[in-house]
Amino acid sequence: MKILIIANRKTSKTLDAMFQIAAFLDSQGIEHFEMDVTSLPGPSGVYGEGARKLREQLGDGYGLIIALGGDGTLLHSARVADVLHAPIMGINFGHLGFLTNTAEDGVIPLLADALAGEIVHETRMNLRAIVECEGDEDEEPQAPREFFAFNEIAIARGALGHIVDFEFSVSGDRVARMRGDGLVVSTATGSTAYALSAGGPLVGPSHRGMIVVPLAPHTLNSRAIVTEHHDVVETTVLGNSAAEVSLFADGDALEFERPVKTVIVSVGENPTILLTRRQESFYKQIGRTFFA
Repeated sequence: MKILIIANRKTSKTLDAMFQIAAFLDSQGIEHFEMDVTSLPGPSGVYGEGARKLREQLGDGYGLIIALGGDGTLLHSARVADVLHAPIMGINFGHLGFLTNTAEDGVIPLLADALAGEIVHETRMNLRAIVECEGDEDEEPQAPREFFAFNEIAIARGALGHIVDFEFSVSGDRVARMRGDGLVVSTATGSTAYALSAGGPLVGPSHRGMIVVPLAPHTLNSRAIVTEHHDVVETTVLGNSAAEVSLFADGDALEFERPVKTVIVSVGENPTILLTRRQESFYKQIGRTFFA
């Protein structure tokens, strides 16, 4: 088994933890490879040519990915986990650390528990988004149109700040036409992130569907929607709004040579496996974090 260590090397604590882990793995005769979080692929690097290049760079046979940093480091590491089909264990050196483990007793005891199988495996859904731009039917896209997200895909108004006209459907059934700041489509994991800030519900992490939350809609008739696992959410940007819409995957801006026309989001084919040694339930955690 090989282990991939991904670290946010901007802090001395993560660097120290990376060296400790590397030394321990060397003592156990376990092969390992280190990467800086800034060298990880973007949201489009999970599919097609990007995934092929990453597999060529790293090889196969990884049984564990260790993400050293905050929740942001884990979000970016989840892209690599999807390509390598490996579970991921985050160790928190950031702020909130909602998705990561604490290392109060040190990183080595936590790693030893993971190697011994004495740690919880949590199955989390991720998202796959396909983007269609104006003119794609006449001209081949210059960049990938398929993207990965662990938390959410956000369709938002652009730099000019103009309101967005859009409509969305779920599994082919039109739900609403709205004007507002846009729309967030999140996983259950992402329900504690941007979707929560937009007024969406907190959803238990084992839920396999998506959460659809309008952003600041200019209407009194707006509600978040929780979908089933097999559903597909399709959002169409209407009129002149297409020229100004911005698109984000887990907070990373996606760039296109032409205005965005349609965004189709579904649950990813391969779930993300998180390794955790939590001492409290999800509901106790959200109570302490959001309601205290």
